[in-house]
Amino acid sequence: MENTPLWDDGRWQALPSLRENVEADVCVIGLGGSGLSAIHRALELKQRVIGLDAGMVAGGAAGRNGGFVMAGLAAFYHDAVADLGRERASAIYQLSLEQTDKILLEAPEVSRQPGSLRIALSDDELEDCRLEAEALRLDGFAVEDYKGPEGQGLLFPKGSVFNPLIRCRTLALSALEKGAQLFENSCVIDVKANHVHTDHAQISAKYIIVAVDGRLELLLPELTGQVRTARLQMLGTEPTTEVSVPRPVYLRYGYEYYQQLASGSITLGGFRDKAKETEWTKDIAPTEFIQNHLTSFLRNHIGVQAPISHRWAASVSYSKGVLPYFGEARPGVWAIGGYSGTGNVIGALCGLGVVEKAVKGSSSIADLFMAAPSGLN
Repeated sequence: MENTPLWDDGRWQALPSLRENVEADVCVIGLGGSGLSAIHRALELKQRVIGLDAGMVAGGAAGRNGGFVMAGLAAFYHDAVADLGRERASAIYQLSLEQTDKILLEAPEVSRQPGSLRIALSDDELEDCRLEAEALRLDGFAVEDYKGPEGQGLLFPKGSVFNPLIRCRTLALSALEKGAQLFENSCVIDVKANHVHTDHAQISAKYIIVAVDGRLELLLPELTGQVRTARLQMLGTEPTTEVSVPRPVYLRYGYEYYQQLASGSITLGGFRDKAKETEWTKDIAPTEFIQNHLTSFLRNHIGVQAPISHRWAASVSYSKGVLPYFGEARPGVWAIGGYSGTGNVIGALCGLGVVEKAVKGSSSIADLFMAAPSGLN
């Protein structure tokens, strides 16, 4: 089964792999959205920066996700408030709204803000939507009750979408222009304070940052139990006029998600829970079981019969608690990840915060994401 995301236009010019020893102030491992955000922040702090990836820029989940730019953590807002407290949950949500605006400016030609929908598929879920809306309104955040062709639930006016692969590649090219050294196909074998060993070279750096989401616990085994890798699967169709989906849709507690691109193509992901334990895997090959669920939903729920042109999957990591992992995993080695399937915005924030924490010693972003409140997890 093919494994190419609909987002890939095939025009990327591969970057070189690292073949000789180098030195830098900051070394960022992982060239996805969080790693590239970290690289840009390091450049703003006047650091000499090296970034590397075992594959290609945004070759993992950063370039293979659903393209949703959503505010807040993976946990719905009222659940985040319950776990983190209102002040902290509100601060994170507000930061994510501000970061959304910045993300849309990074690659405006492939970004838009039509609003987004959370649709309930049961009475229990509809009640959960009511609780989320109540909590958001209490803290002054915009949300509207919604009932329309997609179903009933909530409308988030600032919900946005983008082409995640092109956005990351735009960031990479911009980082190169600003003086960063970036390397693809450079697999990290070992990482410790001030040193990164790849399959062909060594890097000496003052600050080491691991910005890897899926398979994070492979590179840093000590994080096993704090993050866990899962496979998320998607499909995409040929352009169609059978339906009109003006806003991205997130439904069944977020297990399914779809949108219609400007071209008319539908992208759809979900049903990870239907396979139970088998999707807790580091394998990134699409499976017939999940793809059949996606196909059935496309045909019978969304009502699209257009040919399916792409099927793909990616690894993401889920954190143990409400917050992603953010910390000094080893002495001198900072790591971020475990975005629980919603890393486009939160990952970017963590990328900014981890560089500030490592280089400057303090960061208001890090303060929000690092230590979990007493009793969490």
